Formats: sequence, structure tokens, C-alpha cells
Amino acid sequence: MARYAENTSVSSERSRAEIEQTLSRYGADGFMYGWDGGTAVLAFHMHGRRIRFDLQMPERNAEEFVKTETGRDRAPAQAAKAWEQACRQRWRALALVIKAKLEAVESGITMFEEEFLAHIVLPNGGTVGGWMLPQVKDAYQSGHMPPLLPKPGE
Repeated sequence: MARYAENTSVSSERSRAEIEQTLSRYGADGFMYGWDGGTAVLAFHMHGRRIRFDLQMPERNAEEFVKTETGRDRAPAQAAKAWEQACRQRWRALALVIKAKLEAVESGITMFEEEFLAHIVLPNGGTVGGWMLPQVKDAYQSGHMPPLLPKPGE
């Protein structure tokens, strides 16, 4: 199956700007973007919650970029172009996800907290998803329910 926007010509910068405009249109009252190593971080404030998406970017020297499908080495310029295309694809996909989630909330299909639950930032700086996913895995393995959310500061 083909990846969404795998051949997009829309730049990463334009996708980020589109995300910011979309968030503003749906009522966000804060927005930020940055990067740390191979992870792009996009966050916003909306409905009294801080939301953060940690977008893992492709490894620049991954084999899929430095080698052709037949295993031959790509020229550095070709490898850079392939990597940039993969980055553009991820930003387009994130723009789609955020827009779809906000429209689902706006249309009454779901609630804001339900739609963005995994990305809500907790008082300790982590996200609900980062805190919950290991507990869900443990609950399935052990058959025991995880404890409630930690108190702020714990």
C-alpha cells in the first residue's frame, strides 16, 4: 500500500505553516515548533490542555536513502533528496492527522480530550500516551489493571 503523500512536493515548512493555520482556525491559543536531534516537536495549547506531537524523523543515513532498491549506492545529492522527500511525507501526514482530529471534534463525532488523549502533556512534561502505553502493555501481560494517574509532582 502506498504511503499518504509519499510523492508530495509540499515542503516541510509549508506543512508546518498549514498546521499552525489550522490550529489557529480551530481556536488554539498557543503554538510552538522545534527539533531535538532526529525528533521534531510540535505543541499547541487548546481547550485548556497542552498537546505535544513528537514526530520521529527518518534517519538521514538509513539504507532506504543511501541505497537504491537494487542495493547500489546513491550519490549524496540523491540520498539527500530521498531523505527530504520522506520528511515532507511525514509532515503532510501529521497535517492530515491534526486536521482530521480537529474536524472530528468540531463535528461532534468525538471530544477534544478523547481525540488528543495520547498527546496531552502531563504536569511532569511527559504525555498521557508515554505514561499509559507501558501500563497497558503490562496490564495485558499480567491481567492486572494499572494504578490511577499519578498526582501532580510525582
